[in-house]
Amino acid sequence: MKKIFYLSTCDTCKRIMHETGTDGFELQDIKKQHIDAVTLDMLAEKEGSYEALFNKRAQKFRADGLNQQKLEEPAWRKLILNEYTFLKRPVYIIGEDVFVGNSKKIVEAIQARLNE
Repeated sequence: MKKIFYLSTCDTCKRIMHETGTDGFELQDIKKQHIDAVTLDMLAEKEGSYEALFNKRAQKFRADGLNQQKLEEPAWRKLILNEYTFLKRPVYIIGEDVFVGNSKKIVEAIQARLNE
């Protein structure tokens, strides 16, 4: 499977998708079609936690005072499922491999995986 979860209004997502290319990928704009629980659970298993999938830079994270709370895994999961902006993005699924976020290291890993 080749899939990208992204936000169409996110310039960083657009830049990374342009750099890596999107040919052969199923694209899912998380604002129009939220991530489902089964997929989120699979991603959390691969990444080691729901917190690893959480976008702590989301404006709503601070605005809702969530940055002041000690959250446990079920709370991270519930927040991501209820609010699309809380999913760290973009998320690439390439075969059995998952790449989450927009760091330079992650983008390089995506490109390396695609060039295999």
